[in-house]
Amino acid sequence: MSDPLDNPFWSALRSRHRHLAQGVGEAMRYPPEFAPFLGVARADVDAAVLAALVKPGESVYLLGVAPAHMPSDWTLAAFRPLAQMICTKPLAVIDGPDPIELTTAHRADVLALTALVYPHYFRERTMELGRYFGIYRDGRLAAMIGERLGMDGCQEMSAICTHPDFNGCGYARRLTALLTNDNLERGRLPFLHVSHENSRAERLYAQLGYAHRCDIGFWSLQRGQN
Repeated sequence: MSDPLDNPFWSALRSRHRHLAQGVGEAMRYPPEFAPFLGVARADVDAAVLAALVKPGESVYLLGVAPAHMPSDWTLAAFRPLAQMICTKPLAVIDGPDPIELTTAHRADVLALTALVYPHYFRERTMELGRYFGIYRDGRLAAMIGERLGMDGCQEMSAICTHPDFNGCGYARRLTALLTNDNLERGRLPFLHVSHENSRAERLYAQLGYAHRCDIGFWSLQRGQN
């Protein structure tokens, strides 16, 4: 049996987020207002199953496993694989402001920050996928982190971002350590994904104590207009 981290979207949709999953059988997806993610059980998934989940002209993303064969009017585009990193030991927590748990009362601030520095995958209801925490300074959301993909025994750290006005304050480092340690105490393996192009973030996570598990395939899938 493969490791659930080898196929994270599929694994999360079959476990922690089963109540949100659209589709049955070989393919499932998140509702668009939660995340533009689709998971498939294996590469030889029937294209007809995908047609029932993706609207004409719509784009979704896949991680770990992608369909091997698609109709001619669908476009599967491969990005550079992401670094998947895991943490097995508690991290050192630097001093700083105490974070607060973000709720729907903070939604506008969260959407504004993610639109600025984390624009591609955060949606109107992404915050409902797990717990999200933030640090406010002078009435502004300076930095945040959240739990997105989740499965038995594993929890993704996601939306780790800092407003440019607060770069260099150590807020992302503090938030990542706090939430990582909390999940370790709960018996969950923290993991995250980072683009190799974002070398600064990749170095930060390595310095904190995250280890490279693998490079994992990442694709966009767009259905034709017809």
